[in-house]
Amino acid sequence: MTIKSFNPPIRTLMGPGPSDVHPRILEALSRPTIGHLDPIFVGMMEEVKSLLQYAFQTENQLTIPVSAPGSAGMETCFVNLIEAGDQVVVCQNGAFGGRMKENVERSGGIPIMVEDAWGKTIDLNKVEDALKANPAAKILAFVHAETSTGVSADAKSLCELARKYDCLTIVDAVTSLGGTELRVDEWGIDAIYSGTQKCLSCIPGISPVSFSERAVERIKSRTSKVQSWFLDLNLVMGYWGASSKRAYHHTAPVNPLYALHESLVMLQNEGLENAWQRHAMNHEVLKAGVEAMNMEFLVDAAYRLPQLNTVCVPDGIDEAAVRQRLLSQYNLEIGAGLGTLAGKVWRIGLMGFSSKLENITLCVNALELTLKDLGHDFTTGAASEAMLQTLKSQERA
Repeated sequence: MTIKSFNPPIRTLMGPGPSDVHPRILEALSRPTIGHLDPIFVGMMEEVKSLLQYAFQTENQLTIPVSAPGSAGMETCFVNLIEAGDQVVVCQNGAFGGRMKENVERSGGIPIMVEDAWGKTIDLNKVEDALKANPAAKILAFVHAETSTGVSADAKSLCELARKYDCLTIVDAVTSLGGTELRVDEWGIDAIYSGTQKCLSCIPGISPVSFSERAVERIKSRTSKVQSWFLDLNLVMGYWGASSKRAYHHTAPVNPLYALHESLVMLQNEGLENAWQRHAMNHEVLKAGVEAMNMEFLVDAAYRLPQLNTVCVPDGIDEAAVRQRLLSQYNLEIGAGLGTLAGKVWRIGLMGFSSKLENITLCVNALELTLKDLGHDFTTGAASEAMLQTLKSQERA
C-alpha cells in the first residue's frame, strides 16, 4: 500500500477544543525554520514572554510557553511546587479537577478534596472549611474554567482564601485565557497554566504558564529534585531566562512558537477586554437560538462560561446521532459530555476565531434542521428570530 499525503477536510470547530485556527496563524507556521538559539529567535522569545504577560495580566518574570500541550503546563505547575508529603487542597467540580488530584498524587503530595457537583461552581465555604481543617496545607488548586462542564470559578475569592491561610495557588486557565476575565496579578494567582488551542485561536501543542515571585522562591528552595527533568523550571529558566545568552535545554518548537507569537499579536491588536466582550456577546446570541429551540443550559447563568456552552440534550434525542449528523452533513464539530454528563449534554465552543456570528448561525441552523427531523418539538424559525432580536439589542446597547 502506498500512503499518500494527508489532506484533512475543512471543518468548523465548535467543540471544547481545538478551536478554529486563524489563517494568519497558519501562515505564520509556514515561515522559514531557524535555530532555537538563533539571536533572531531569542528576540522573538522575549516578545512572546511580553505578550503572554499581557494576556495573563501579570508582570511575573517567569511567564513562558511550555513546549507541550496544556496537560504539560498542568504538570509543570504541580511537579515544581509539590514535594513528597505536601498537603494540597484540590477543588473538583468536573473532569479537570480530577486531573489535578492525579498530579498531586504522582508528585508525592497528599490531595485534600473539596468536591462539588458537575455543573455547579466551587463552594467557597467548603474550601474555607478544608483550609481551616488542614493548617499544614501548602497549596490550593482549582480550575478557573472547567472545560468538562462550562462552569466558571470565582478565582479572585479563592485566591483571597488561599492567602488568608498562607497557601500558594495553582490555577487551570486552559479554557479561560483570552476568552473571559483573568487577572493574575490583581487576583494574586501564584501558578497558572493554559493552552494555545482554545481562546487564543492557535494550534494545539504549547502551554503558556506564569509563576509569581512567591512560587519561584518555592521552586528554588526545594529540598528534592523535581521529578521531571523536562519540566524542571530550575533548568528551563536557563533557556527562557532574561539573559540573551541562553543555556540549551531542549529544541523548542520553532514554528509553533511563530504561531503563538502571531496569535498573541492578534489578541493585543483586538484588545484583551474587547476579546472578553466578544465572547460574552456571542454567547448571548447562541443562547437566544438554543433556548428558542426549547433547550436548556446546564449551568446557572451567574457561573456560565461564554466560550464553553453546555446544552442539555432534549428527552428522546440521541446526542451522538446529532453530533454525527452535524459532522457528516455540515462539517461542524460540537463536543460530547464527559464523565457523569456523557450522553446528557453537548458542549458547544465559542472560542477564539470560532467565536463569530457566522459560526453561531451555522450551528443553530444545523441543530434546528437536525433536531426537527429527529422529532424534537419547537417552533421552526424561532431560533433565527430570537438571535436577530438579540443582535439588535446589542447594537442598541
